Amino acid sequence: MPDKLFFKEAHNLKEMQKKKQSESPKGQVRTLMLNSAGHLFSTKGYAATTVREIVASAGVSKPVLYYYFGSKKGIYLELMRGPFEKFDLLLLDSLQSEGSARKKLLDLCERVYALFCENIEAVRIMYSIYYGPPQGAPFIDFDVGHRRFLDAVRGLVREGSKNGEFRAVNVDDATWAVTGALNVAVEVRLRSAEDVLGRDGLTRILKIILSGIEASV
Repeated sequence: MPDKLFFKEAHNLKEMQKKKQSESPKGQVRTLMLNSAGHLFSTKGYAATTVREIVASAGVSKPVLYYYFGSKKGIYLELMRGPFEKFDLLLLDSLQSEGSARKKLLDLCERVYALFCENIEAVRIMYSIYYGPPQGAPFIDFDVGHRRFLDAVRGLVREGSKNGEFRAVNVDDATWAVTGALNVAVEVRLRSAEDVLGRDGLTRILKIILSGIEASV
């Protein structure tokens, strides 16, 4: 596992460097522009948002945006890049964590849900572009992340079945049941400013699903 550990350490170092940069005056301006663009993209859509609106919301000039991001396309790609990097590291951590398959499945889904909530505007943008009409946004293969998550869940279900923790069930069916619970929790959060289901509700639903495949004692 040394390659994975090295990747994790390298990522942690990169995050520390990014944190220092974000705390500098230049970093604060950059973050302000990202936040402004994220809000506008999520409420108006990518196509309907102009560079003029982004810089006006952020209180900067167009040359400042072009200096940091090059274009509207550049700031959009940067908005998507951050959450996807965190998602990849989260999946990597799930492969290295210890404990029962049940515990790892719960932890994985809870952490993915928390990541979605922390980046809710980026998730709104992703949903609107993936499910809505074309908006001229740069192509990002959102399905890659979904497939990686499915593979991680599928692997944990197989692990639980192999070690006798879970019954011999259809692995794909169990994977879709777990994934479906997470999708419902995310969509409830997207629909309402109030987290009416939340992490606790997600955990309760997952425990019901997992109890259905647990091996008899």
